Amino acid sequence: MSLVGKEVLPFSASAFRQGEFVDVTEENFKGKWSILCFYPADFTFVCPTELEDLQNQYAELQKLGVEVYSASTDTHFTHKAWHESSDAIGKIEYTMIGDPSQQLSRNFDVLREEAGLADRGTFIIDPDGVIQAVEINAEGIGRDASTLINKIKAAQYVRNNPDEVCPAKWQEGGETLRPSLDLVGKI
Repeated sequence: MSLVGKEVLPFSASAFRQGEFVDVTEENFKGKWSILCFYPADFTFVCPTELEDLQNQYAELQKLGVEVYSASTDTHFTHKAWHESSDAIGKIEYTMIGDPSQQLSRNFDVLREEAGLADRGTFIIDPDGVIQAVEINAEGIGRDASTLINKIKAAQYVRNNPDEVCPAKWQEGGETLRPSLDLVGKI
């Protein structure tokens, strides 16, 4: 069952952010756009490349009014240790959520129960706390965070222009479509 169009379920978790431990709940996903990226585990192989890539896009995402969160089933203590021992992870400024209870991973339907690890899931959440986009990758397939920029811009455009939709490969300033009976069979 798809999570698109559903509100983020209640949760409470501890996280690591810029040298401090912080609490995170579903309320953090309200009032601004958010990206939540699940990954399998700290101290692994593909994960640090993805998280560093996400950090490389962080300033641009912040300009768009987006807050970024990463999450794994590791603890916030493990996130801190990884942040202090890895050059790639040491660059991260966004919030790294610990999910040892696996509640968050279950809420977002990315938990691989038998392994106790999360799949590579990316979620775009609107300011109402409603999931607008989902992407799930197998463990060995890393993501490209630069693709999130256009997805966010499209989601923001559609939210601000509810009678329009963004076609494939839409770029900011590009043509949009106004769904109507007149368009049926014409595209």
